[in-house]
Amino acid sequence: MGMIEMAENEDWKEFLVPEAQKTLADLLNAAKKHKGAYMQAEDVKVAQLWAALVEMKTQLDCIQCAQAKSEGPFRAIVEMGEAEKRKAIERMIRDMIKPEDDSAEEATQKLVDSLMKF
Repeated sequence: MGMIEMAENEDWKEFLVPEAQKTLADLLNAAKKHKGAYMQAEDVKVAQLWAALVEMKTQLDCIQCAQAKSEGPFRAIVEMGEAEKRKAIERMIRDMIKPEDDSAEEATQKLVDSLMKF
């Protein structure tokens, strides 16, 4: 029926794509630090999975922490870029329109605001 039959002595992990095999091996190796705990469990295999989940959560927490640390400086860079973009747009619009009264100044600011959305 299209399903691959596995011989009794074959390991299901051998049917994973190579990248997944490596990922799984790395995860199980990371979980080994909890071996003393999961070997005490009634169902060692299930406990080993929970230990692997603990390792995944730890890795996720590290990634989220690194992201949070880089978010502030990145945001500052973006804000500086936006401020410089606004100054450049204002210079170009003022050079083209050369507002001489309050009405023209207001129109110039509205045009700059509109262009800042792009």
